[in-house]
Parts: sequence; C-alpha cells; structure tokens
Amino acid sequence: MKKYRYALLILALIVGLLASMTFAVMVGSVNITPRIIWELLFIKLGLSLETTASNPQSIIIWEIRLPRVILAAIVGAALSISGAAIQALVKNSIADPYILGVSSGASVGATSVILLGAFSAIGNYALSFAAFLGAIFAVIIVFLLARVNGRISVVRLLLAGIAISMVFSAITNFMLMMSKQQGGIQAVMHWMLGSLAGAKWSNLGIPFFIFLLVFTLLLLNYRQLNALLLGEETAATLGINLDRFRIFIILFVSLLTGVIVAVSGSIGFVGLIIPHLVRMMVGSNYKVVLPISALIGAIFLVWADMVARIVIAPEEMPIGIITAVCGSPFFIWMLRRRRYSFGDGE
Repeated sequence: MKKYRYALLILALIVGLLASMTFAVMVGSVNITPRIIWELLFIKLGLSLETTASNPQSIIIWEIRLPRVILAAIVGAALSISGAAIQALVKNSIADPYILGVSSGASVGATSVILLGAFSAIGNYALSFAAFLGAIFAVIIVFLLARVNGRISVVRLLLAGIAISMVFSAITNFMLMMSKQQGGIQAVMHWMLGSLAGAKWSNLGIPFFIFLLVFTLLLLNYRQLNALLLGEETAATLGINLDRFRIFIILFVSLLTGVIVAVSGSIGFVGLIIPHLVRMMVGSNYKVVLPISALIGAIFLVWADMVARIVIAPEEMPIGIITAVCGSPFFIWMLRRRRYSFGDGE
C-alpha cells in the first residue's frame, strides 16, 4: 500500500512542478497565457506547427523566462539531493552541501573573475569555470585534511570544512576590501547571494546531465545511504566499505554542488530544509527520500526565484535572500524542538 501512496505522491509532485514552472514563465511585465507557453513548447519539440504567440512573446518565453525557470528547477533539485546525501554521510539533519567548503571556494573563483579579470580568455564561461575550479579546489583540501592514515573521520571532515570555509571567505573579503571597483563589488555580493539571471540554454546542459548522473548513482546506492543512518558498526556489519563509500559521496556531491554553485551562485538553506522536510513526510528510506527531495526542491526554488523577480520589480532581489527568509525560521524551529532525532523518530 505504501508503494502506491509514494507513487501517487511523486506523480502529484511532478504535476505540481510542471504547473509551477508554467506559472513562473507567465509571471512578468509581458502578458503570457499557459496556452501560448505550451503551444510554443510543442513547436520547439516538433509536436505542433501552429502557435498564437507573437514574435516578442516567443523570444521572451524561449530565450529569457523558460531557461531561467528550468535552471531554477535543476538547482533546487540538485541542492536538495546533495543535502540529503551529506546529511546521511554525517548523520545529522542540520548539515548541508556547503559544509565541504564548496560555496566559499566558488566565491573566491567568482570574485577573482569579477574583480581581477581572471580567465578572461574564455569569455562568458570564465565566471562559471573559475567558480567551479574554486569549489573543487576547496573540497580537495577538505578531503586531504579529513583523511588521516587512509581513513576519513566525519568529525575531521566537519572541522576541515569549517576551517577551509573561513579561510576562503577571508580571501574573498580581502579581495573585496582591496578593490576600488564599486560596480564589481556589487556584482560579487549579488553573485554570493545567488542569482539565476544569467540562465541561458547554453549553460543548462552540464548542470542537467551532472544532476542526472549523481541522482542515478545515489539512487542505486540507497541501501548504503540507509545503512549509514544506522551507525558505522551496523553499516560495516552489512558489508559496506565505509571509507570507500564516504569518498564516493564526497566526490560526486562535491562535483554536483560545484557545478550548481558555478551557474547560480551560493543559494543557502535549500539543501538543509528540503531533505529534512521530506523525511518528516515519508520517513528515512532514501529510495523515496531522494526523488521526493528532488521534486520538492525544484518546486521550492522555482517559486523562490519567481518571488525574487517580482518582490521589488523592476529590480531583482538575490534569490539567496528569499531562501534565507524561508529557511531561517524553519532552522530555528528544528533547533528548538525538544525531541529531535534523525529519521523516522522525529
């Protein structure tokens, strides 16, 4: 019976995601109807030949709004499954994917491009490339610090992540302090708070395929993720090579988070609150937690980005502010709960 209930929930969330994305494309200064959106989509997919959309409407939908909405869904889903995996790794519901230093490393890379013109030879891809490079470099340092005598300690991983985040944040702040470019400083701050304004079809492919790869790998290993929640001794008894599996999680989650941060900036709280919310709804079985986290995370960020676009229109609010406003009260509520445990006992 549970299997059918979960299937219906996933189906309802897919419908909800499509409806949310359609509504998000509609919202804006130019009036667009759902019919026009889907007519244009069917034409682009080769399923239809006619549309009532005018040429300006077609450009706004296809070149501006739709890539942004799709990127929001990808980023929300990716951060959610990354958060779920990291929480299983450290067995703590208040961990998130940025705990490995990904965000601070990416910020150094992005700041070096915006303020210093690094990697200018690769043009429009410089910011994403430098942010990804910084994120992966930070994770490598954290990984090396946490690995002692060929083993990875969760405590060392957390401490190394905090230490490296502080070091990279200090480097970013130093560059901002020394810079005389007022416009550049504002651009860095806007990027650090998260933004999907630069969404284009050309920068959707890599995040989408990396997300699919990591999601598939995590789903195939859901039993190992479930075993991590039972404790190290139980997991070892079940025949799981803990060190090898931890390396697997760190590498692939860092890859996914690094790619996402490179295209969207640092968007907080999504990877923290969504997996926790999902476990409260359906329990701690990662076979269910991962797909539902991905769908709810996608829906949440589509709506958060829509609010960011309209709340101070015609200006745009960084999406990280919206997620922080939603996530902070939830985080405080989690900390204030008298009875708190990881998983089904919540």
